[in-house]
Amino acid sequence: MSNTPFSHPAIEVLHLGKTVSDTTGKLTILHDIHFSIRQNETVAIIGASGSGKTTLLSLLAGLDTPTEGTVKLGGIDIFSLNEDERARLRKEKLGFVFQSFQLLPHLTAIENVMLPLELQEASDAFGRARVLLTRVGMATRLNHYPKYLSGGEQQRVALARAFITEPPLLFADEPTGNLDIQTGNGVIDLMFDLHREHRLTLVLVTHDPEIAARCHRIIELRGGKLANERTLNN
Repeated sequence: MSNTPFSHPAIEVLHLGKTVSDTTGKLTILHDIHFSIRQNETVAIIGASGSGKTTLLSLLAGLDTPTEGTVKLGGIDIFSLNEDERARLRKEKLGFVFQSFQLLPHLTAIENVMLPLELQEASDAFGRARVLLTRVGMATRLNHYPKYLSGGEQQRVALARAFITEPPLLFADEPTGNLDIQTGNGVIDLMFDLHREHRLTLVLVTHDPEIAARCHRIIELRGGKLANERTLNN
């Protein structure tokens, strides 16, 4: 798999379903989800708690497996791959931003950002990480460990880590969920700025209608089903 941008569409979701078993029997989390996302598009996945948003994002990334249907990333059926191949695809094609930041506590800010490059055995990991951390306003915090950074600073480091390999696709799961409104707005501004600069496809799960309204398109889930899909004039 080469680290080249996806051809259109970036994502195809084909009759995707997820069912799990619990003490009361079978529980359907997602049912017959079907949509596609163009390259460079920004898409918000919205819905009430328990509607299946995070499960859908996990399936799009190949972190979970569906009961039925499949997902294609750049034309690649990710569930025709084995676990090692899916892990390699994620490493080469995907960036992630999580609500809980997911920084490694024993690494400094710059070491966290360098890590994806080092896993790819890329050249000048330090220099590239320093440039991107400077871009996100963290030039004076390069050598700080996560526990000494505020929530907003940790999320800026997480953004830099997600963008450092210039992946064609970025997933964000409630990226402002642990931040106050002002800090969260700053992180979202930065995310959309980086999206425009790097021309990648952005898919984010959010409960915030103002964040969703900044995207090209909104996909709404309700009770595990695709309830609404609308394009915005952004």
